[in-house]
Amino acid sequence: MNYQNAPGAPVNSGIPEHGRVPKYYAVKAKLALMVDELGEGGLLPTERDLAVRYEVSRETVRQALRELLLEGRLRRQGRGTVVAGPKLEQPLSLASYTEGVRRAGRRPGRSLISLDRFPCPEALAPEVGAERGEPVWHMERVLLADDERVGLESTYVSEARAPHLDTEFDPDSSFYSYLHDRLGISFGDADERIETVLATPREALLIGTPPALPMLLLHRVSRDTAGRPLERVRTLYRGDRFSFTAHLGQQG
Repeated sequence: MNYQNAPGAPVNSGIPEHGRVPKYYAVKAKLALMVDELGEGGLLPTERDLAVRYEVSRETVRQALRELLLEGRLRRQGRGTVVAGPKLEQPLSLASYTEGVRRAGRRPGRSLISLDRFPCPEALAPEVGAERGEPVWHMERVLLADDERVGLESTYVSEARAPHLDTEFDPDSSFYSYLHDRLGISFGDADERIETVLATPREALLIGTPPALPMLLLHRVSRDTAGRPLERVRTLYRGDRFSFTAHLGQQG
């Protein structure tokens, strides 16, 4: 029996079988304890001070900090490094981003980057229920949680389904609520795909992250309750600030 994978068994995270722990990883383990002691918002000592404390090079400290930053346990604040809060848990469901962030006790928001209309290309047409060449909206917004930039969302919807999107819709609000409350359109089901990517330089600039930061990319194609194509959404979430949850059940 593989006891390491048994329920409740200890996990030898990051420790190779030969038992020789990389120097940076030993520093990372010590920093993880410091993070727990400091708590959310606690300021870490400088790289120089940490290098002296643990008797290692600054590059070794930097690598340990880099991993903790990528894992979302730390974040940059000004010229310092502080302990980050818990990741936002976003449910994999038809619930909107607004609902997910509110469940986490945070204040959702969005900042409009652009809202444009363009002729629908052939590849997009079946996903938004439009004919090739018909006008389609593209709305790009930065996602916010308590004014912190955490993602980038691109929404495509045919002009026929939302003819006055540019004048009736508040871009800081939920698009799902607008469709339901103003236009009487309800979501029925959706297909969603998740992958990990690195942000492009433009995306990293808009979200306010280093280009090397891993991102969670969600592609969603949604349909209304009648089964008609409704929207296509491409959402980029910061990998250090988000995790996703889903409830699974047995199929009959």
